[in-house]
Amino acid sequence: MSTTKRSASSKGHNRCMMSRRDFLLYSGAATAVSIIPLTLFAGTSSETEVDARVVGYQRKKIAQLSNLKNHEPVYFQYPDDGPNSVAMLVKADIECGGGIGTTKDVIAFSMTCTHQGGPLTGAYKAQGEHRIVGQCPFHLSTFDLRRHGIMVSGQAFESLPQVLLELDGDDIYAVGVMGLIFGRVENLIDVEVS
Repeated sequence: MSTTKRSASSKGHNRCMMSRRDFLLYSGAATAVSIIPLTLFAGTSSETEVDARVVGYQRKKIAQLSNLKNHEPVYFQYPDDGPNSVAMLVKADIECGGGIGTTKDVIAFSMTCTHQGGPLTGAYKAQGEHRIVGQCPFHLSTFDLRRHGIMVSGQAFESLPQVLLELDGDDIYAVGVMGLIFGRVENLIDVEVS
């Protein structure tokens, strides 16, 4: 595919995308739940208006970009200090889905397996161009961090929840979670309804 064609298709695709910053701006105050209208399949015959439930997360500083070293995970609690809130930030040294920084290689994920809650802390591996977390000690699930934490082997059937990141100068902030953290019905323990 030529660069011209790729650029044109990317522009069409981005029409229906929302940036993390817009997502948070539309969601209201931290830990507030609101409903916003979204258009699915914009510009196609299947275009549909739907209401989306949006939960605003607290913005939490977790690291500084200049202090990160390739393949040395930084562990932190997010989105709160409740059960299964351990997460990992890592500079993967290769572009990853949802990555931030000039090379889009800084990513963060929940460290609780989505199958039965097995601990994944210490299970990050960089092998060639692969960046994985696993195997889970319970049932050997493994997750591909380059592709938004998708499950690639084992018993898990859901992706690893990805912590959404924002870069502000040299500071890295956690600003949300994409996916449901294992063992919870809500990612945030004390959700206020506005």
